[in-house]
Amino acid sequence: MRPQAPNVLEIIQVEHVSGHRLRLTFNEGTVREVDFGPFLRKANHPDLARYRQMSKFKAFRLHHGELMWGDYEMIFPVADLYAGRI
Repeated sequence: MRPQAPNVLEIIQVEHVSGHRLRLTFNEGTVREVDFGPFLRKANHPDLARYRQMSKFKAFRLHHGELMWGDYEMIFPVADLYAGRI
């Protein structure tokens, strides 16, 4: 009997790889590395641009299966992260 895929896609683990790259593990078993560097280099808004600083970038957290920084200052749709798009 095959295990069923979860109804809701969630991130269950995040690891810093290097620079602005994170390894994301999803609840259905997929692991993706996502590079946030290009997005952050283009970000003009000060609330986002400050995450270019490594100490700020590494302050990510998981909240109910979503990856976020600050109090929803920077957050991406889980489906986009799963597809490797930001």
